Amino acid sequence: MNIAAKAVNVVEEAAAILSKLGVAEQLYKGGDMPSYSPVTGQEIARLKTVSAAEAAAKIEAADKAFRAWRNVPAPKRGELIRLLGEELRAAKADLGRLVSIEAGKITSEGLGEVQEMIDICDFAVGLSRQLYGLTIATERPGHRMMETWHPLGVVGIITAFNFPVAVWSWNTALALVCGNAVVWKPSEKTPLTALASQAILERAIARFGEVPEGLSQVLIGDRAIGEVMVDNPKVPLVSATGSTRMGREVGPRLAKRFARSILELGGNNAGIVCPSADLDMALRAVAFGAMGTAGQRCTTLRRLFVHESVYDTLVPRLKKAYASVSVGNPLETSALVGPLIDKPAFDNMQKALTEAKAQGGTVTGGERVEAGQATAYYVKPALVEMPKQQGPVVEETFAPILYVMKYTDFDAVIAEHNAVGAGLSSSIFTLDMREAETFLSSEGSDCGIANVNIGTSGAEIGGAFGGEKETGGGRESGSDAWKAYMRRATNTVNYSKALPLAQGVSFDIE
Repeated sequence: MNIAAKAVNVVEEAAAILSKLGVAEQLYKGGDMPSYSPVTGQEIARLKTVSAAEAAAKIEAADKAFRAWRNVPAPKRGELIRLLGEELRAAKADLGRLVSIEAGKITSEGLGEVQEMIDICDFAVGLSRQLYGLTIATERPGHRMMETWHPLGVVGIITAFNFPVAVWSWNTALALVCGNAVVWKPSEKTPLTALASQAILERAIARFGEVPEGLSQVLIGDRAIGEVMVDNPKVPLVSATGSTRMGREVGPRLAKRFARSILELGGNNAGIVCPSADLDMALRAVAFGAMGTAGQRCTTLRRLFVHESVYDTLVPRLKKAYASVSVGNPLETSALVGPLIDKPAFDNMQKALTEAKAQGGTVTGGERVEAGQATAYYVKPALVEMPKQQGPVVEETFAPILYVMKYTDFDAVIAEHNAVGAGLSSSIFTLDMREAETFLSSEGSDCGIANVNIGTSGAEIGGAFGGEKETGGGRESGSDAWKAYMRRATNTVNYSKALPLAQGVSFDIE
């Protein structure tokens, strides 16, 4: 099937969307950094990058903006985010389409990512009136003890290609409501959606009025520009999304200068299908979790443990789903699986499949689908039956590969589930309350996200998002993740005429 033959002119359409959203043409034409669409493999823009000195100047401007913005009352700051949500609603179709062009997502997923942005804006608006501190019991009479929360400063954001705009919004909505400024270094693979998102925010800023200049900045560039941000002492917090390898470099550099980090890194996520599982439900959840976004989600289902009593019922149905799933141009077809982001992603997938075969794995799918252009990489999702968890199974390959293994003992499969470096998302399919509750307990899944009877992907913004171990330990989005963007002060007020000391200490002087 020649997938790309009917492709729209992605260069013209991307330029039209950027123009409609208000992105200046000089930002994405005639620059030194190319941007490609994985849909066709074509170069769709050439962006102007910033130098190290320019990046430092933007951080300086953001720091200056922070010092004014922090004095704006939080509910008023929330009004800016409310306006951003309105602008995102108006631009949803265009921005979602641009996500599909630049990241290769199918239409519903591109639109769904923008919906996440809208949802976090709604959450952050409410949060702007709920930045609560505690009143704390004190042992000293005539005293009051409490905690207060204050903005940190400039929040640096590094995003990956697979969620090019949603992750920025998770951080930006909370950071701005909390009184911070933001500086964003997007992936070199998806810079156009960053320029578009910034333009949409600038529309909201224009409606809001009286926003300090430099409150939100975008740094277009390569790794060296990210390093400028990571090493700058005026950036007290960096939220970085990417590979575990990237996290191993960013984390220590921030720690060296005692800066904070929110690290959202790799996720070798697993699911367990128990004897009592609703197999129809499990089939649908596994199919989307493993094949959605062409396997390029950090929460993609990559390992599946199936009890021996239901293995021969479920796995043939999974194979049938893998054989029939539609792979195609997300701009022109209703296919469920779009392209891989680039050739290195394809090569890494093939390398992992070759290694799996050498380890005794049986591969269904995984072959490249003819795309009509040598630089577009469409593949059939791969289901690999493995004799045990070994070789490539224990490492994350950012591609649509699902390793399926048989298990017999519940305690043993929990141990196998946890026996990988990453700890992001996990799920179990069971109607047995004991199995479900054990999976969610301290002796169960060691991941930051643990689900029952739903897949590993598709987290909502209301819950804190993030994972443990090599996933980095960071949390973004909902719950009390806002606290990471602020500093806490414990305050004690003495309204008495005496000065009692804590712990009964006596220190009387004449």
